[in-house]
Amino acid sequence: MPDNLFRSATTPEPLPTDYPDFLSDLKERIRAAQGRAALAVNRELVLLYWQIGRDIAEKQEGGGWGDKILDRLAADLKSSFPDMEGFSRRSLYRMRAFYRAYKDRPEFVSQAATQIPWFHNVVILESVRDAAEREFYIGKTIEHGWSRAVLTHQIESRLYHRQGKAITNFAKTLPPAQSDLAQQLLKDPYNFDFLTLGEDAQERHLERGLLAHIREFLLELGQGFAFVGSQYPLTVGGQEFYLDLLFYHLKLRCFVVLDLKMRAFEPEFAGKMNFYLSAVDDLLRHEGDGPTIGIILCKTKNETIAEYALRDMSKPIGVAAHLTAELTRSLPADLQSDLPTIAELEAEAGAVPFPADFPQEEMR
Repeated sequence: MPDNLFRSATTPEPLPTDYPDFLSDLKERIRAAQGRAALAVNRELVLLYWQIGRDIAEKQEGGGWGDKILDRLAADLKSSFPDMEGFSRRSLYRMRAFYRAYKDRPEFVSQAATQIPWFHNVVILESVRDAAEREFYIGKTIEHGWSRAVLTHQIESRLYHRQGKAITNFAKTLPPAQSDLAQQLLKDPYNFDFLTLGEDAQERHLERGLLAHIREFLLELGQGFAFVGSQYPLTVGGQEFYLDLLFYHLKLRCFVVLDLKMRAFEPEFAGKMNFYLSAVDDLLRHEGDGPTIGIILCKTKNETIAEYALRDMSKPIGVAAHLTAELTRSLPADLQSDLPTIAELEAEAGAVPFPADFPQEEMR
């Protein structure tokens, strides 16, 4: 609803006596922020918005300001800065919510939150309630340079709750530094909801589907995976063996073998993967490369069986489940809600939800 129509339909409220000074102070700080060096614009704006949110919260909590004052404040700021976006009533509520979220963490705001764009902060603020989870997504955005659409996808796919959850033997088979990094790179489950496969689908159908959607596949695998080949041939003892999918991980500096299964995990899968990794280490691994890592992706897994199967393996192997569109539809309704479809992700990618404390009339 346009601000002028909203104000005309309401009774004007007397302005607080300290309002003119408050508005004047905001104008000065906004003008000062505009004059900063171009490379520091985002940092300055995020800090400015946090400070404005703080001042609004303090005025409302201690100065008796009502929410309708924000209508007038938004109108006056937009009038003073017509070429500068970000001072609508909705934006002021976001600033207040941003301040409240990090009220006791000003150092985190200045050191981390200012390193990502404002609307990335808004997406995290309005999609994630847990403080540790918010910090996780801010850190990952800084680390990987995620766009807003990618950030939204990662939040909607519950990356925070899946990353590092695969069953592995990395602690016993990799050096500590590489073990920790490799563990965090693996997820459980992997979300292949962009694939629609029938109940009688076999491994080759899963493989073809992943290759046909390589962009979504690489996004789900995570940063650093470079695709080497599918059905990659290895000759061992005069016989040909074929790896479902072979990658090279740029940060771990090692090959990664993916073995795809359309059934529940079985102990013999680990033995076969151990064989593949020995062959890759001998035939493909270069000097300076880390040990080759294997990932077994199954339709389902029994965690106890997987742990026993990996316990005495000499090579680093991880076991995780994968979810496709067909399996997602068969899940209970409460679990389906945690696993959005690709169409839903695309629809949400450009949308930013309303803050929890945003007045309902603004949403009409």
